[in-house]
Amino acid sequence: MTAIKESSTRNFNKQASATYCPVTYVMNKIGGHWKPIILYHLSNGPKRYSELKRAIPEITEKMLIQHLKQLQEDELVLRTAEPVIPPFVTYSLTPSGAGLQPVLNAMATWGLDDMKRR
Repeated sequence: MTAIKESSTRNFNKQASATYCPVTYVMNKIGGHWKPIILYHLSNGPKRYSELKRAIPEITEKMLIQHLKQLQEDELVLRTAEPVIPPFVTYSLTPSGAGLQPVLNAMATWGLDDMKRR
């Protein structure tokens, strides 16, 4: 797959859209299949990597690691490493990530309602 140049028209339009459209801004932060699911599981409290992997067995290790890093970069998830051996790392929601809880809960409620109608 070819890389997209930082200065491409596509990237410029994407950045401009995120500046003016709040939905685009949110989708840039939590878009994709796995990020909302990870955030939803973290809404119940801090979790270790292995707990997240067990809660979302369909996700590959690569995708879980990648998305946790992206969520950290977007300041939605906090990674806390304890200086012990073996390493003890937990992931939790930042205040910004916790602010998404009503949105994720609304998505879950809608999903349950829609599944019942089918």
